[in-house]
Amino acid sequence: MSDVAREQYLIQQEPYYRSVHNEATMYEAAYEARMPVMLKGPTGCGKTRFVEYMAWKLGKPLITVACNEDMTASDLVGRFLLDINGTRWQDGPLTVAARIGAICYLDEVVEARQDTMVVIHPLTDHRRTLPLEKKGEVVEAHPNFQIVISYNPGYQSLMKDLKQSTKQRFGALDFDYPTAEIEAEIVAHEGGVDKPTAEKLVQIAHRSRNLKGHGLDEGMSTRLLVYAAQLITKGIDPRAAAQMALVRPLTDDPDMRDTLDAAVNTYF
Repeated sequence: MSDVAREQYLIQQEPYYRSVHNEATMYEAAYEARMPVMLKGPTGCGKTRFVEYMAWKLGKPLITVACNEDMTASDLVGRFLLDINGTRWQDGPLTVAARIGAICYLDEVVEARQDTMVVIHPLTDHRRTLPLEKKGEVVEAHPNFQIVISYNPGYQSLMKDLKQSTKQRFGALDFDYPTAEIEAEIVAHEGGVDKPTAEKLVQIAHRSRNLKGHGLDEGMSTRLLVYAAQLITKGIDPRAAAQMALVRPLTDDPDMRDTLDAAVNTYF
C-alpha cells in the first residue's frame, strides 16, 4: 500500500492530552514490544484521546473502528464488492492497518459480536497474521502494526464481556476520571472557560459520580464537562448549559434530575 494511503491516517496536529499517571510511558514500552493493549475505563474519561495522542507522539498512522453489535468479521477484514468491471476485493480497516503498519483501535470492543472478535486472535499472538479466508490470502502484519482495544467495565454483563481467550492476549491499562485539579485543568483548556468555572463543573460531576449505583448507571464524564464549558463560552447561562450538557443526557428520572439540578444550582 502506498505512502499516500499511510499518510492519510497520520495525525497531523498534537491532540491535547493530560497524563494522569505513567500511562504514556507504559504504552510506549508496550508499543516497542508490539504488545496488544486493552484500555479499560468509564465512558468519556479520555481513552480515545489517549490513543490519538500516542499515535501522534509515535508518528504512527491510526485507524479507529467504532464497534457495534451489527459489526461482522467482513466489516473488519474486508469483502468482495461488485462494480462495473465485475468483483473486486475491498480491504477492511483491520486489514488496511495490518498492511500499512498502523495502530488499529477498536473502540468499545464489547459491543461487537464475540464471533467477530475471533478474527483478531491471530494478530494478537506470535503469528501476527490475518487470514483472509474469502480471498485465500494470509496477510503478514507490518512490523509497526499494533492492535488496541477499549471498553467500559462498568457495563459488563454475561452477554457483553470479552472472553478470557481474548482478554489474555492483551496488556491492560486502567483509566478513570482524573483528580479534581487535573480535570479542572482539562475542562478549562478544552472548554475555554476560566479555572473557577471549570472547578465548579468538576464539583457537579463529582456529585453525580457519587450517585453511581444509587440511581445512576454512570456519572458525568469529562467529555460532558467540556461540552458544558463550550456552551458557557458561547454565552449560555452556566445553569442552563449544565442542565443541557450534564443533567439531561444522564437520566430521564424526574427525581434524579431534580437532585442533579440542585447540585447545579449549588455551584451556579
